[in-house]
Amino acid sequence: MEDHQTNIELEALLDYIKQSRGFDFTGYKRPSLVRRIHKAMQTVGVEGYSNYLDYLEVHPEEFEQLFNTLLINVTCFFRDRPAWDCIRSEIVPQILAQKDPTDPIRIWTAGCASGQEAYTIAILLAEVLGIKPFRDRVKIYATDVDEDALNQARQASYSDSELTELTPEQIEHFFEQSDALYVFRKDLRQSVIFGRHDLIHDAPISRIDLLICRNTLMYLNAETQAKILTRFHFSLRESGFLFLGKAEMLLSHTSTFAPVQLKHRIFSKVPRATFAHRPVATSQMAQDEAFSFLPSYTRLRESVFETAPLARLVIDSSGFLALVNERARSLFGISLRDIDRPIQDLEISYRPVELRSCIEQVYIDRRSVTLCNVEWQTTRELIYLDVQITPLIDPSDNILGVSVSFTDVTRYKRLQEELEHSNQELETAYEELQSTNEELETTNEELQSSNEELETTNEELQSTNEELETMNEELQSTNEELQTVNKELQRRSEELNQSHAFLESILKSLKGGVVVVDQDLRVQIWNHKAEDLWGMRPEEAIGQNFLNLDIGLPVEALCQPIRDCLLGLSEGTIALMLTSVNRRGRSIQCHVTCTPLLRSEGTTQGVILLMEEWKNEGVGS
Repeated sequence: MEDHQTNIELEALLDYIKQSRGFDFTGYKRPSLVRRIHKAMQTVGVEGYSNYLDYLEVHPEEFEQLFNTLLINVTCFFRDRPAWDCIRSEIVPQILAQKDPTDPIRIWTAGCASGQEAYTIAILLAEVLGIKPFRDRVKIYATDVDEDALNQARQASYSDSELTELTPEQIEHFFEQSDALYVFRKDLRQSVIFGRHDLIHDAPISRIDLLICRNTLMYLNAETQAKILTRFHFSLRESGFLFLGKAEMLLSHTSTFAPVQLKHRIFSKVPRATFAHRPVATSQMAQDEAFSFLPSYTRLRESVFETAPLARLVIDSSGFLALVNERARSLFGISLRDIDRPIQDLEISYRPVELRSCIEQVYIDRRSVTLCNVEWQTTRELIYLDVQITPLIDPSDNILGVSVSFTDVTRYKRLQEELEHSNQELETAYEELQSTNEELETTNEELQSSNEELETTNEELQSTNEELETMNEELQSTNEELQTVNKELQRRSEELNQSHAFLESILKSLKGGVVVVDQDLRVQIWNHKAEDLWGMRPEEAIGQNFLNLDIGLPVEALCQPIRDCLLGLSEGTIALMLTSVNRRGRSIQCHVTCTPLLRSEGTTQGVILLMEEWKNEGVGS
């Protein structure tokens, strides 16, 4: 019940963020999202999602810190360089080979963070194409939901430590130094367009040649990933490429993207093809050539159709033979040369059964027609066929053609004839057939169950891998924050050491003994002049109650003046002249002043005692 209430409060918080600021995190994976929100809550000292929602309502400036925590912007130039080398050597040449020398090249880097990835592909293309062709042809669209990261990317300025992955030649050629920062060249910067874009809700950019989206999908759940990948498929040209992060595999999206370099997570777009739109040239090619010409998923369909145990042929809406599988070719003597010929010119149109009238009936009724026990004489025997003519209708309810299937029912026909002579044999054959059918169904269910278990295990492993990559980037982000804090602490420590040295210099420069006591009368400072005057070292005095010190100064006489200073009863400095004995055992007159030690807000935190040996003129020492 408690977990259910916590989930309700979390969803309410996410909905509030979406409604008030337009950031939709509902599609993000819950484990990493919960970790980042808890980190933000710990920073401000709030417990519970509902309390944090109240805190956001009262402190709207907290949204900026929350988004910086949730949107992990970990990136660098040429991140995972082997993958970028593959883009340079294999993918870019393929993109250029499909274009004329003046055709535009469109790149989209989604989730660009602070811009390093967008400028990386700009550097790579400028090196391959040359500066002028790059300016004339290339447009790079860099998008993110984090406005702060986009503002940083638009400035295109980076520190020396952020350019460690670039060669000195690349830094010299593509950056201009400004003070301690390096700024990307302005003439090339004009080809990079930054803008806010929500992958979940906003319309995708179209006609893209290379879409780069690295280590962004791994933060999202499977449903949101599928939605975004559908939009990516729409964005890419038919010959476009998708470049993902090393933790993103697309194992369940093989119908839309095919791996080009799986090791480097580079995929190509799979065209939305159907049998009705397969290449015309395949009917004129040799069978092996046509088979290798088709994309892999189409080859799979062709293999299923080609090796089907039923003889089958497809006739298009114009009456031409479009497809025929191996079983139909061997059974009816049809050759590949007959493809794309009018069906009325082929013997199959009237033998073993009149197909033309049946096809016309199918077009009229828009439903299947079945002819049973059609006789056909092969070279070896007489067989019986069930012929089914089925209309092929597209989603727009247009008839694309018909499919004609010939099912060999000879065995069942002969069994029927034999079973007419014996009721017992009929019953036995029926039971055997029923048993075989049940075994097939059982086997099919077991195989389906095993397949589902394997898919589930694979998705769990993929999710775990993405989660580990997410945690790695979180740790890297935390490490960078700790390095920043460490530098700040080191700077403050140096300032403190300088202040301490300055204070020591002041204390040494004073002619009198200086003693500082806190509100409990414990000694905090005991300078070297005080040591020289009373013979007690600082390490012996510091931390001791001043009134308990065994020195030649009558400290009991200072008890009341010190307390007056601590209680604020004196308006300024209290001065006394005390007869004392110095460290040499000689009696002296010691001039002591008590001054309150004030805090910045004006309250008293201690007393400063200044002690000097008083020497009257004309009196020998």
